Amino acid sequence: MKFEQVVQKNINPITWTSAALIAVGFLGEALGSQMLYTVAFVLASIIAAVPIVIRAVEALKVRVIGIELLVSIAVIGAFVIQEYNESAIVTFLFLFGSFLETKTLAKTRESIKTLTEMAPTTAGVVQADGSVVETDVDDVDEGDVVLVKTGGQVPIDGDVVEGSGYLNEASVTGESKLVTKQVGDGVFSGTILDNGTLKIKATKVGDDTTFAKIVELVEDAQDTKSHAEKFIDQFAKYYTPAVLVLAVLVGFISGDFKLAITVLVLGCPGALVIGAPVSNVAGIGNGAKNGVLIKGGEVVDTFAKVDTLVFDKTGTLTKGNTEVSAIKNYADDPKLGLALTAKLESQSDHPLGKAITTYATKNEIDFQDLKITSNNTVKGQGIEAEIEQHQVLVGNLKLMAANHIDLTDEQDANLKELQETGSSTVIVAIDQKVQQIIGVSDVIRDNVKENLAALKKLGIKKLVMLTGDNEITAIHVASELGIDEVHANLLPENKVTFVKQLKDTGHTVAFVGDGINDSPSIATADIGIAMGGGTDVAIETSDIVLMQSSFQELVHAYGLAKKTVANTRQNIVIAIGTVVFLLIGLIFGYIYMASGMFVHEASILVVIFNAMRLIRYHAVGAK
Repeated sequence: MKFEQVVQKNINPITWTSAALIAVGFLGEALGSQMLYTVAFVLASIIAAVPIVIRAVEALKVRVIGIELLVSIAVIGAFVIQEYNESAIVTFLFLFGSFLETKTLAKTRESIKTLTEMAPTTAGVVQADGSVVETDVDDVDEGDVVLVKTGGQVPIDGDVVEGSGYLNEASVTGESKLVTKQVGDGVFSGTILDNGTLKIKATKVGDDTTFAKIVELVEDAQDTKSHAEKFIDQFAKYYTPAVLVLAVLVGFISGDFKLAITVLVLGCPGALVIGAPVSNVAGIGNGAKNGVLIKGGEVVDTFAKVDTLVFDKTGTLTKGNTEVSAIKNYADDPKLGLALTAKLESQSDHPLGKAITTYATKNEIDFQDLKITSNNTVKGQGIEAEIEQHQVLVGNLKLMAANHIDLTDEQDANLKELQETGSSTVIVAIDQKVQQIIGVSDVIRDNVKENLAALKKLGIKKLVMLTGDNEITAIHVASELGIDEVHANLLPENKVTFVKQLKDTGHTVAFVGDGINDSPSIATADIGIAMGGGTDVAIETSDIVLMQSSFQELVHAYGLAKKTVANTRQNIVIAIGTVVFLLIGLIFGYIYMASGMFVHEASILVVIFNAMRLIRYHAVGAK
């Protein structure tokens, strides 16, 4: 065991020593020294063959006939017929190819390696006396308060209890834009404090943090094989022994021992075996780097075949928070009307009221110091109040009618216009005159329409929206975004039924939801996609997680899946084409054992370099 470990540890020096001895052998040939020529190539063959034979034996112990066994037998055969130069060159090329393969494969895993290296290792835990003790992150408990200074890494998931600052959340969301954090805000482990100082109370530690789950998911995804990988694995189990049998038959029938061992070398399935896994690792790594978590090669395969995307509305196509979407003004001083309305609504917990006060605050409307003399809530109609000697009515048509206030034709048209867009409406009357009509609605996410169009260009044939919201609002949102089919007033079980119907009619369906309320539909679809927002629930329940909940990530994920599958197919074609080329070369006599090994190793590097193109992939058309 110790000898084997020493050999594997010194594999690179062995490779370079073998190369040097081959050079000496050719020098001996040039000088006319047969002794120097023979000794140098024999030593080069033996030195380089040792690690190959060790690997072949290790594989045989677990009943696997690997490429190393084919090469080992070929080298022994070359020795038998005293083709020392062939055996030396074949073994050197095999080791040199492995060296280059390791180096280039490391590049394809760079994104994932970078991710794992970003995991925090220590935390500054605040003690009862206010001092800070640097602690191993595994020893931090939920409820502990940790201190993070500028440039520091957040070691736990938690809530800010003191201080403020700007966080770079790229490790979790894939988006490097700085995010402001202050008291009460949640933060994720693995994010970097770009500026400020934060004290954070831990809510999740160790393996329970969102970042730890992301790392675990990505690492597991590398080992989850695609359909192509599974097929090739099964194929290689029979292919490699078949090459061995074929070589024996060739040697027996032709009586040409050299031809038989050449068949062994040329039949090595190296590029075929490595082509599919390296494409998937590169594709999944690209996704992780760009905020798209894909749970393995099988998910990549299936997602690339999706032709129908089904969306939840609230929280997926829309932001999920009501906002003021429109204000129709009929007053000389629109700020006064909005200030009085905001002051009155600040007394309410109703979502419409919160949307209006938030809007007034964002637009720097000064309403906090206004004095309310009296106010009365009229059930089913709204609120009436006296503010700064103004009679203020905020509510619906019934409230206006009860106070003998009529809408003009223009106001009535504006009211219907807002309602037809799916907005909830609030009529504001001040001193018996309608001053404003405010529309409040769930706002569509930024750039959704453009990204849905990009998805169609990439191959999506049908866009469907399933929502529990009312039909007017649903139709309005669908028409705004170019959705092909919409169904409203649905319960979660109704959505599942629609997803099943789409699958039954031959569609490959992906459901995009928030990962919590839509879990049944996500589980039923061929591919479940969660607009993650960094929640561990979303990570666990879906096949793909969009960490920043953006449609740009969705376009990237779909395009990346298609590119990865195409890249895998290209690698398979390259591998099979190489074998065909070598066999034809063998038949026509322009390929020999050493040159065959050179082409074989070159084909492995070609499929790796081809897969590495996925690392730089960026979706075209994503906004």
